[in-house]
Amino acid sequence: MINRLILGDNQFFGVNHFSEERARAQSIRFQNLDAIIEVIDDACAEGVTAFMCTTHDRIGLIADHMRLAPDRYRNFVFYPCMPYAHKYANAVTELGPLGAISHFLPKNGRLSAVLRGGSAVARKDVEGMAKVLIDAEMKMFHGVKTPVIFLQNAVVDLLLGLGFDEAFAIFANHVQEQYGAEPGFITMNLPTLLERLSRVGIENPIVCANMNKLGFRMCGGIDAYERAMTEYPVRAVAMSVFASGAIPAREAISWVCGRRSVEAIVFGASSRSNIRSTRDLVASAWGPLEKR
Repeated sequence: MINRLILGDNQFFGVNHFSEERARAQSIRFQNLDAIIEVIDDACAEGVTAFMCTTHDRIGLIADHMRLAPDRYRNFVFYPCMPYAHKYANAVTELGPLGAISHFLPKNGRLSAVLRGGSAVARKDVEGMAKVLIDAEMKMFHGVKTPVIFLQNAVVDLLLGLGFDEAFAIFANHVQEQYGAEPGFITMNLPTLLERLSRVGIENPIVCANMNKLGFRMCGGIDAYERAMTEYPVRAVAMSVFASGAIPAREAISWVCGRRSVEAIVFGASSRSNIRSTRDLVASAWGPLEKR
């Protein structure tokens, strides 16, 4: 089960695919963690209680905030998206390779994780290393709800290019067994991903991809996406539905909610009025925001 409407985190970290000026303004505004918490609280007040986020260090501070008020956030869920590549690059620069590894390993069982990782390197055991890295990324979410865990598009699409489809099964199996979560995959190439996931036995997957009326950042175009979602069962999470502001909100929501396989929408918003407006448009097309 996945929440129909999901708040994304791009706006909190200065990411805007349409306007660099807007991205800079948002980056400045959300340097203060309280400003991010305020938007999340506004979303919760409007019935949007799911948050799709990277594993940026500041997300860990948000999780800390949630842990301090479990009753207040009892319905709140995180959908982590990993890995956050800049975090690893920065840590290697600041701490060196060994320091970075130590920093990201889970606190519990650190030694065994190190040994497991070292053995994996010696045996070229990709599965062992992958599990260590997933566990390291999930460290900040201890004690909060993470019903779906996503693999970021930078890695998903790289794996597609390499033809390393087995890695998707490794990821899926580990998040299911270790965290009791459903695996999710973010991609810029949904048609190819659905075919490859089917090859390794991942059926009816949760896949997040760009979906909008303009075909903005949709590899192969709208028709290719429609064909793929007809051929392969999928629980699609639509992102970039407004094409970074190029499509009027009502028109964008009406179009994406009409896609048969779309079960959820992830969107960015920085004000309560924008959150409420998007919620109302989605509710008018799909009904109340219960899980699907």
